[in-house]
Amino acid sequence: MKRSILFMLALVCAISTQVVAAGTPPVELSSKPNIVLLFSDDAGYGDFGFHGSVHFKTPHLDQLAASGVKLSQFYVTGATCGPSRAGLLSGRYQQRLGFEEINVPGIMSENSKLLGDEMGLPTDFSTMGNYLQELGYRTAVFGKWHMGVADRYHPLKRGFDEFYGFRGGARSFFAYSNPKKAKHENLIERNFGNYKEHEGYLTDALANETCAFIERSKDVPFFTYVSFNAVHTPMEPDPKDKGEFPQLEGKRRQVAQMTLSMDRACGQIINKLKELGLYENTIIVFSNDNGGPMDKNGSSNYPFAGVKGTQLEGGIRVPGLISWTGRLPAGAVYDKPMTTLDLIPTFVKAGGGNSDVLEGLDGVDMVPYLTGANKGRPHQTLHWKMETRGTIIDGDWKLLRFPDRPAELFNLAEDPGEQNNLATEKPELVKALFKKQFAWELELQRPLFMLRRQEEGWSARRADEFRVPPSASY
Repeated sequence: MKRSILFMLALVCAISTQVVAAGTPPVELSSKPNIVLLFSDDAGYGDFGFHGSVHFKTPHLDQLAASGVKLSQFYVTGATCGPSRAGLLSGRYQQRLGFEEINVPGIMSENSKLLGDEMGLPTDFSTMGNYLQELGYRTAVFGKWHMGVADRYHPLKRGFDEFYGFRGGARSFFAYSNPKKAKHENLIERNFGNYKEHEGYLTDALANETCAFIERSKDVPFFTYVSFNAVHTPMEPDPKDKGEFPQLEGKRRQVAQMTLSMDRACGQIINKLKELGLYENTIIVFSNDNGGPMDKNGSSNYPFAGVKGTQLEGGIRVPGLISWTGRLPAGAVYDKPMTTLDLIPTFVKAGGGNSDVLEGLDGVDMVPYLTGANKGRPHQTLHWKMETRGTIIDGDWKLLRFPDRPAELFNLAEDPGEQNNLATEKPELVKALFKKQFAWELELQRPLFMLRRQEEGWSARRADEFRVPPSASY
């Protein structure tokens, strides 16, 4: 009997040693990690301390970067808010769902009145919330929804147990003095149909509500999607930050102040996890929906060319941080392409599910790549499309297709700022990439919303205007 016990102890120790050696510390098999997705709006790639900003203050996000992995080549699936979020929440290229051209709701064309509330994320596809609910997670959205304002598109009908925020795409950071005069999609709503404006500054209110959700969900696995409307317009900093960043002026100063508020809110949420003893069993992700619009909100996408609405790197490459104590290395940088499409497979696998059997997803589980267990590329090829514009990244090569001029070709490994167009030097490669892009486009659904949107100023202008990266003195 004694020998049997000693043998079992030795076997357990051997197994534990092998697991630790593989870089994956043992955890309780029944313990699902909590998941917190922090998502900013229209932030500039260069406007964070962890990306080297010399003016902006983001101490809490900098600490998150130090505690986890920084994704240096992290992409969204669209260069504007709505399409990007459709890809994030569905785990599929949004063009597969017919969600391509329109930033729902409220496109700028007068013809949009013909569709109105009909525009939204199609309801015959599962969302990130649905997948995690099926694994036993309590789910919630805080902040901007922007996936349709009709009731059938509501978060509570799309896989989320709780909602506090607004259905539309942008609103004031302060409470409306006369809510009856505001559009209903811009009003603050708790769960379904309960409209009551928030108190104080909206970024703070979203953090407070998220912390309250974490508090009451601490005994079950939970997923919270914190969808800040910061630093999207209107440019309305918190009055308590009015003395910050005196070296900056105009919108540049305002966006720095709004970024500081958002960072403080992220810190409040992370500190709540630590206070409740949940931090070490929580996956925390921070990212942004598209590149900064620069002239709209004063953001900077340094060191990349391009802005929101363009498919240059400054329009589609975004900040990406992921932390999971004990499972992912701390202070690491991962430099191969990853995308928001990878979040659902990562969350599902971490939550005890099998993402390999979920049909239609376009992403991969990030963890084996981030731990070094898989040395390959998560994605050989990535695609973007909006109307007749198209972009493909294949390995280190990136091809941009335009409706009004020849295609452009760049080697991102050598020229991430997209300054040296090699299309005329490599015509065969251009042809091959065109064919790959066309083959992908044959898989897509026709756009559901067949209105040509009226481009906002920065996305209608030629990409050449944003070819030169902004000054490094950001």
